[in-house]
Amino acid sequence: MHFSVITPTHQRHNLLPETVASVRASISAPLDFSFEHLLYDNGSHDGTAAYLREAAAQPGPPLRHWHDAARCRPGFARNQLSAQAPAHAWLVPLDDDDLLLQRTLYHYAAQIAANPDRPWLVADFLRVDEHGRYLPGEDYYAWQFDSPTAMLQAIFRAEHFIQGNVCYTKALLDEVGGYDAELAMAEDLDLYVRFLLAGHLPVVCPHYSHLHRFHAHNTSQGVDAARHNADLRVIYERYARQLSQLGVPEPGR
Repeated sequence: MHFSVITPTHQRHNLLPETVASVRASISAPLDFSFEHLLYDNGSHDGTAAYLREAAAQPGPPLRHWHDAARCRPGFARNQLSAQAPAHAWLVPLDDDDLLLQRTLYHYAAQIAANPDRPWLVADFLRVDEHGRYLPGEDYYAWQFDSPTAMLQAIFRAEHFIQGNVCYTKALLDEVGGYDAELAMAEDLDLYVRFLLAGHLPVVCPHYSHLHRFHAHNTSQGVDAARHNADLRVIYERYARQLSQLGVPEPGR
């Protein structure tokens, strides 16, 4: 079993070292699996490139990195990274300001072994402030649904969402066509909607995947209920025929 943690990054040199360190701190024992960290630097001019070269030269689990002089959208960067992962890899998206917990990959591996025919998993995560202090009452918790349709209905009612708390096979990503490289926001939710439309319900794992940091420069700053509903409408319109056939109503109805 092999995990490829994928991290697009832009202008996060102040936070990225802790993100990298969190992946390298992963402990696999007593299970037998390998892992690597793949990073795509798109348009940074804050010393990120030099830092990644230095980090890649340090001993420890493999860290591979690529650089683009231009700013690109997250879906494009995620696709570039996923293409570099082995065909049999399990992909674990991790934002460049978040922290992977030390036993996350271990717990994913245990659930993969227990559910050999399920190609993706979802877990809970915790929210912390920019100094890593726990924010009570802000936990994210995954729900168990009876079917992909039930999960889609909850998503488009804005009752449930999925962020970077997933693990999925590269084969599943390829099956549904990868991330949408043109979406400016919610490219991850768009992907997970396609997983569900393909009939794949995630395994709900009994562990926390990562610490999601709230800080002044989160890409989700300003994404209130109205903006989230607007993103849902954009995604719904892309798959309206399939969703309506399943009985999933438009957002807001």
